[in-house]
Amino acid sequence: MTGTSSDSHTWNLVFLQLFLEEMSHTVANLGPCPPDDLVVESALAVRPGLIVVSSVNGHGFTDGLRLIRALRARPELAATTVVIGGKLGTDGLRNVGLVRRLTAAGYDRVFDDGDLAEFRELATTRMPARAVS
Repeated sequence: MTGTSSDSHTWNLVFLQLFLEEMSHTVANLGPCPPDDLVVESALAVRPGLIVVSSVNGHGFTDGLRLIRALRARPELAATTVVIGGKLGTDGLRNVGLVRRLTAAGYDRVFDDGDLAEFRELATTRMPARAVS
């Protein structure tokens, strides 16, 4: 689990970590503002079943697009499930175009509406209890 490179918020990462740990996942939390290279290197080292990217500052689309391209550039991570959620833009509106572009770039799921029920379903059905980064 990680924030985006420009997002210094931590409460979202703590909440998501606890949320996933309650479902018996082991979580490696990279915290706020990790450089894209650190996320890629950590994913290569840990080989998680799920990578969760969270954004609160409204730059999730820009930072997330760059990050998924870096992750998907590595063949070793091609099959890794990667999701992003939170505030993807600064206008506060749901933007289907941003969701489509993030999905087309390589995210398996984009949670731009804060739907924890859908996230819980993904974390339990697609990812039985295992490492999450």
